[in-house]
Amino acid sequence: MNNDRKAEVDHFLYKIINEDIQAGVFSRPMCTRFPPEPNGYLHIGSAYAIHTNYTIAQKYNGKFHLRFDDTNPLKEDIEYVRAIAEDIIWLGYSPGNHIYYGSDYSNDIYAAAAALIRKGKAYVCDLSPEEVTEYRGTLTEPGKNSPYRDRSIEENLDLFEKMKKGDFPAASKVLRAKIDMGSPNINLRDPVIYRIIHAEHYRTGKEWCIYPMYDFAHPIQDAIEGITYSLCSIEFKDHRPLYEWVLQELDIKEPPKQREFGRLNLTGVVTSKRFLRQLVEGEFVDGWDDPRLPTIRGLRRRGFTPESIRSFIDEIGMIRAQNSVDIAMLEHAARQDLKARVGGVMAVIHPLKVVITNYPDGQTEPLSIDNNSENEALGKREVTFSNTLYIEKDDFMEEPAKGFHRLAPGAEVRLIGAYFIKCEEVVKDETTGEILELRCTYDPQTKSGTGFTGRKVKGTIHWVSAGHAAKADVHLYENLLLDYEAPKDGMVDWESAVNPSSLVVVKDCMIETFAEKPRAEDKFQFVRHGYFCVDKKYTTDEKLVFNRIVPLKDTWRKK
Repeated sequence: MNNDRKAEVDHFLYKIINEDIQAGVFSRPMCTRFPPEPNGYLHIGSAYAIHTNYTIAQKYNGKFHLRFDDTNPLKEDIEYVRAIAEDIIWLGYSPGNHIYYGSDYSNDIYAAAAALIRKGKAYVCDLSPEEVTEYRGTLTEPGKNSPYRDRSIEENLDLFEKMKKGDFPAASKVLRAKIDMGSPNINLRDPVIYRIIHAEHYRTGKEWCIYPMYDFAHPIQDAIEGITYSLCSIEFKDHRPLYEWVLQELDIKEPPKQREFGRLNLTGVVTSKRFLRQLVEGEFVDGWDDPRLPTIRGLRRRGFTPESIRSFIDEIGMIRAQNSVDIAMLEHAARQDLKARVGGVMAVIHPLKVVITNYPDGQTEPLSIDNNSENEALGKREVTFSNTLYIEKDDFMEEPAKGFHRLAPGAEVRLIGAYFIKCEEVVKDETTGEILELRCTYDPQTKSGTGFTGRKVKGTIHWVSAGHAAKADVHLYENLLLDYEAPKDGMVDWESAVNPSSLVVVKDCMIETFAEKPRAEDKFQFVRHGYFCVDKKYTTDEKLVFNRIVPLKDTWRKK
């Protein structure tokens, strides 16, 4: 059995769908959807859900819908609508013309609720929110009926119409489905399906003052759009009986099917929208697009590409339960994507001055260096050599440890694309003892590319010419959280949970000059450091700011 066929057989959603196709369950084409509530930004878990719905629609030659679940005017905003649509398209899952809004179905959903009332399957309840919770019971004890459960159909229709007209204050009445207060599934204990909210909606204005709950609106919206499979994450599994109850009571022909897949979490970060909001509003991070966050905006600003995110999700495959995936796997996907497609530059993050005493003062020399050793198509670049350079502080040790093969007093190393140099003198601050500069000599016979074989050196280091380098700030990122696993409790002490080293800002790094000025989101490999992206938030005409996407070291490959 080839791998593609095995993957198809092993994919439990494919198995369900293939069985339905064989049984002729649907006479309409495949149609899936992603229904975000526009009250926040998408994150890596959202991308997993989008990927699942989109790729299944593609596989079965169907359609993929983006539908905004905008039925709560207190939390939603057009800013989130625009951001979600932009992020989905950037990820490569464009819905084309199939962008819809739950609020556009308000009349249909209201009519469906009225139909349930006429069937004796819904009633207006005057219990307070606290009383509704109390009457619902617990996981071990059944609920008890509301004293308003046996209102007549006529009275319920009249009250529901008055709710719609705005005759009652918020939270004074709700419409509830009449199912079973003794059900072992709490979601079926007469759930609230409509509530009163006196607030302006970003799309419908003040046209409505009653709004449906998601569990009621969702199956109706799916039916209206001709959705065949409502594919959602595992936490909605206990809601499936209510989804099916609504469609059955409304006599929907060929009703859509809800099926669940596992929820994706990443180690070292949080994907809970509630926790993300706490981090943003508590100013523990730099907004929703902070590069330490797993939001799509944060990943994009850090430098992750759509291709790397899709590759990461493909590598995970289809999961059935809630899973925590090592963030190193996402970083590995980024390295694999970038290693052959971005050009290299030499950047010295912690500069140490080097003066080459036997290279003529004022003389410069153009050197040709490969942009990417794994991709000849990226060509070469010209780098200027002079007698005053910067190297990394870590590439010099005055008293070298065993196994240290970089620069040291009397030791020789190769400068990438240039010459051998030897350290002859160390210049220090007389007061502090800090090393200020190294004075070295170079061997003109050792120029790279000349075929010199007279002797060998064990170390090769990068460099920039002091007179031909630009200053830049570099943001170095680590895991946002100190703990490997994300917190699960509602209350989190973020002061102690956030890794204080998750962001290190290094100012005035020295980087070789570019033939063309880099633009926001341009990506490079900083030789011997890792992959970096031009930050679109803080880069200005005067100052370049780079975000480290991932270091070169690949911990996932080791695992």
